[in-house]
Amino acid sequence: MGLLSALARGLARGADRMAEFTSKRGPRTFYKGRGARRTGALTCSGKFVSVREMVPEFVVPPLEGCRLKPYVSYRAPPGTEAPLTPQSLFREAVAPRIEKDLRDGTFDPQGLEKYGFEPSQEGKLFKLYPKNYVR
Repeated sequence: MGLLSALARGLARGADRMAEFTSKRGPRTFYKGRGARRTGALTCSGKFVSVREMVPEFVVPPLEGCRLKPYVSYRAPPGTEAPLTPQSLFREAVAPRIEKDLRDGTFDPQGLEKYGFEPSQEGKLFKLYPKNYVR
């Protein structure tokens, strides 16, 4: 079917047929959902079987004695901390350890794995090759 015939058919039948199918437009029993993941699987007979490993588990720390409230007002002032950059992360986490090892005389340029340096990207989910760097 050509483009013109499909366009003519859409205009003849009404433009409403081309609209997105939502729960408002469907039958009473139609429920579109909100994109939540399933917590199980359908069998070949159409029966739903719940899988315990697929059920999300929320780990909440104990909040006894916590002064924080669960709501933050939109009128709250913005944070005072600067955004985290790779340079600031290096200065805060790795540089003090390297300086301490330099002072102690135990710094080894060949043993940078001790400070989090990874010489190869094998087994990584996202490999950092030069083509993946921001240009």
